[in-house]
Parts: sequence; C-alpha cells; structure tokens
Amino acid sequence: MGVKRIERILLKLVVIQFIFLLIAQFMILYTPFSPYLGKIYEYEGVSKNHVTKTIETFDQ
Repeated sequence: MGVKRIERILLKLVVIQFIFLLIAQFMILYTPFSPYLGKIYEYEGVSKNHVTKTIETFDQ
C-alpha cells in the first residue's frame, strides 16, 4: 500500500464521519426523534450545569 492510497482512505473516512455527524445533528435538532434522543444528554450528564468537587493529590 502506498502512502497516497492510505491518504485517500483516511480522507474518505473523514468525509463519511462528517456526513454522519451532520445527520446526527439534524436528527437531534429537527426531527420527531429529538425528545427520545434528548434523554441521552441526561444520562451522560451533559445538560447539568453544576461543578463537581475535585480532589487533587500529589505524590512527593
């Protein structure tokens, strides 16, 4: 396999990934599925605006 062929494959994968990203964003924002997909944010904890307390430890 040449470098050019690998670059073409990677470029195709990036384009396909971008297309799927656009489709997912469209489904979340503009389709009747959005109420069902919105619950995913609650499970992941993305929609909550609270700061978690972190504990820093140092090894000396």
